[in-house]
Amino acid sequence: MSIVPFQTLACPLDGLPLHCTGSAWRCVSGHSFDIASQGYTNLLPVQHKRSRDPGDSKEMIAARRRFLTAGFYQPIAAAVGRAALAGLPADATVSCLDAGCGEGYYLRQLAAAAGEEQTLALLGLDISKWAVLSAAKQDKRPNWVAGTNARLPVLPGTLDRVLCMFGFPVYAEFARVLKPGGLLLQVDAGPDHLRELREIIYPSLKPERLADLQTPAGFSRLPTQTLRFPIELTSAVQIADLLAMTPHLFRASAEGRAKAAALTALSLSVDVRLTCYERDPD
Repeated sequence: MSIVPFQTLACPLDGLPLHCTGSAWRCVSGHSFDIASQGYTNLLPVQHKRSRDPGDSKEMIAARRRFLTAGFYQPIAAAVGRAALAGLPADATVSCLDAGCGEGYYLRQLAAAAGEEQTLALLGLDISKWAVLSAAKQDKRPNWVAGTNARLPVLPGTLDRVLCMFGFPVYAEFARVLKPGGLLLQVDAGPDHLRELREIIYPSLKPERLADLQTPAGFSRLPTQTLRFPIELTSAVQIADLLAMTPHLFRASAEGRAKAAALTALSLSVDVRLTCYERDPD
């Protein structure tokens, strides 16, 4: 197995190809983006930001790293790896983007699942600089960039796989950067995901909305896989880390967060949907 950085990047300002020269990426228009000493590149221009420090905070990324490294979501990573690598030749070179990569857990797990003869060209992108900083510190082999799914800094038709793990899909952009026949693998929470925690932090649970079954333009939907399994959290730290890496941290009231903080153990149900979309021929 060989892991190499994905190289076919596009300038976030004009869409032209970026070329790595020394410690910076440059396009022919003269735009230049330095590679930080920690190993990531900021391809999120200030005019594309909605805040000074968008995305997850340093503390949230640290919580996510501790929780995922403990292996609680490893069955999800394994299922995504199988789906991403299924049907590929043993000696294939596969380019893959994790759109909303966080601290890089799922790309690292994908790399570990690849065959000995396969080459993976990996790109991790997140709007949080703290996320890509953490990812780059843990694995120097992929290309890690700060950027936005709304304007992916990737040349058209250059990716074989796109992962969107509990993220914010921008289907038009995903269709633009995928090769015809390439796959989008999307993981979303199911109706019973972390139900036990939600029952504690909310006064009542809202009725689940029916899933939107509409297939995005430019894609064909493949069968959806449901993953359900239990996890056991055995400390207040693990519970706090899980809460910190979910939207429930901001949605819950102060009273709800206090109830979660008082817990020292919690049995939880994981319920997620893995949906695969194939990019249509042009």
